[in-house]
Amino acid sequence: MSRSHLFIITLLGFCSLCSSQSPTKCPLDFNVLRRLAEGSRPSDKVADQCLLILQGLRLVQSDYLRRTNKFLPPLSSAESCWKDYQGNFDQLGNSFDIRSTCGFETQWIAEGCQNITTREEYESRNSRNALNGVSQACNQSLNGAPCATCTTSLSALLPSDVKGEKVGNVSDCTAFKSIYAAAFANSYGPTDRGTAECLFALTFDRSNKDESRRKILIGVFSGIGGLIIVVGVCGFLWFRKKKIERAKRKEEITKKWTELNSSALDSISGSTTLIKFSFDEIQEATKNFSRLNIIGKGGYGNVYKGVLPDGTEVALKRFKNCSAAGDADFSHEVEVIASVRHVNLVALRGYCTATTNFEGHQRIIVCELMKNGSLHDHLFGSDEKKLSWPLRQKIALGTARGLAYLHYGAQPTIIHRDIKGSNILLDDDFEPKVADFGLAKFAPEGATHVSTRVAGTMGYVAPEYALYGQLTERSDVYSFGIVLLELLSGKKALLEIDEDQHTLVADWAWALVRTGRPLDVVEEGIPELGPPDVMEKYVLLAVLCSHPQLYARPTMDQVVKILDSDLPVPMIPERPIPITAAIDDIEKSVSTMNSGNLSTYSGYQPYIDNSAPNTPRL
Repeated sequence: MSRSHLFIITLLGFCSLCSSQSPTKCPLDFNVLRRLAEGSRPSDKVADQCLLILQGLRLVQSDYLRRTNKFLPPLSSAESCWKDYQGNFDQLGNSFDIRSTCGFETQWIAEGCQNITTREEYESRNSRNALNGVSQACNQSLNGAPCATCTTSLSALLPSDVKGEKVGNVSDCTAFKSIYAAAFANSYGPTDRGTAECLFALTFDRSNKDESRRKILIGVFSGIGGLIIVVGVCGFLWFRKKKIERAKRKEEITKKWTELNSSALDSISGSTTLIKFSFDEIQEATKNFSRLNIIGKGGYGNVYKGVLPDGTEVALKRFKNCSAAGDADFSHEVEVIASVRHVNLVALRGYCTATTNFEGHQRIIVCELMKNGSLHDHLFGSDEKKLSWPLRQKIALGTARGLAYLHYGAQPTIIHRDIKGSNILLDDDFEPKVADFGLAKFAPEGATHVSTRVAGTMGYVAPEYALYGQLTERSDVYSFGIVLLELLSGKKALLEIDEDQHTLVADWAWALVRTGRPLDVVEEGIPELGPPDVMEKYVLLAVLCSHPQLYARPTMDQVVKILDSDLPVPMIPERPIPITAAIDDIEKSVSTMNSGNLSTYSGYQPYIDNSAPNTPRL
């Protein structure tokens, strides 16, 4: 036999061996998810199921990371992993294909955050203080309040998501934070129900366990003598009848109570991270709402300083004139604050709903205490000590990051609608926290704007919203621009020209920028002034954000990048000639704003921009 024949035979044998090899086995253990989900009934909505499938995958990845110190399976095992997941999913009685229905690509399961694949690579991106902080906050049973503490600590981990760098709709840097925390920061591990519910929003129905326990009891009773069985059955039927009667009476009482009180409060109980305080606990924390404990006032009521039994100092926002009609607003604010967690957003600790004979309806929100008060206090309060330039930079960047999270990190998007100095609180380190979500709106996915009744504070409301009720994320950008101008200039949103006339701080700043004097906007006497080019950059950005034309303003993501890098401020388009409004006109505008019709708002002069003929411009 020739050498060439021998080579061909050998090659054919080798190819036959290659074709007979099975695909790489998936190293992910989907049984951990199946054991947790066993007996639970999945949602009937495909969108809900896709979200649960995604969160379930992240829990399985956390188990894999805990076992192997690797975040992701090899790319060669991607197909096998999806098939394993599909098999486990089919056992729950579902029939749709995971990948095609939810839009998952096969390779996405093996691709992740910024090419990070191992625990060592992830930890190298973070400081030891940040990792220790997460470990300290999360290494406990994550039921109730500890969950909020743990998830809040995750915001300190890096890297954060950068727009456009997500891997499809499967992996992102935010998910890696929860995957890492469940794997190493919590000794219970990802297979613990509390951990799964807190870090992956996975809840499992335990009704089948109760059913199994009932069957066991029935089996025990069935082994006893006939007479005992008869007596037991009769007793059971009698007890069940009485229980049903009591349940019906209770249901009738509850129904009547619900008719007298808003049903909106029911939705709050859906959050597992909030503590519902009793009214007695609130009274004890505030020393029975002592006047000495009042740290803030508003149209909604008072804010009190309080101390919880564990020694934690908190702020308690007590709504006045509460009624069934006002419960919807209270419920809305609680749900908004509870749905977002970010280092630059005020964290909600809990709430209190009660009705007493002497106090009537009580609706109270419990938040973390900001000992440095609000930005408005430091700019316009009695304290003569001015904020230094580094602190002003820190406040500007932190506030921008908080708003960017509301617009692009929260799902669905949240538009705050009332950004102003008094709603930006400062902690011990002057880290800003955006607060007061009473007017916040959820923006439907894909919607270009929300048409709604106008609300907010005069001087901070964007023109397109004030005039046409057209609410977008850039309405918040306008308000941020006004606050940034206040922060830079030390002047209020509405400037007094004389006793009878006022003008907008944005118009005043634009007049200086237009004539080549941007640094004249910066307040005199600021300690530790920054480089002139940096201060000028902040002024130009503030003027751009507060531009009356909607399309001219940047997004909050762009604002963060400009503030946090060397990126220049884009060219500022021309704007209408500033208009000064008489105080009588301003008061009329306030009245009009409260009625929801701002077509006569005198602070702005509308005009049509021919570059976008179908969009009203201001």
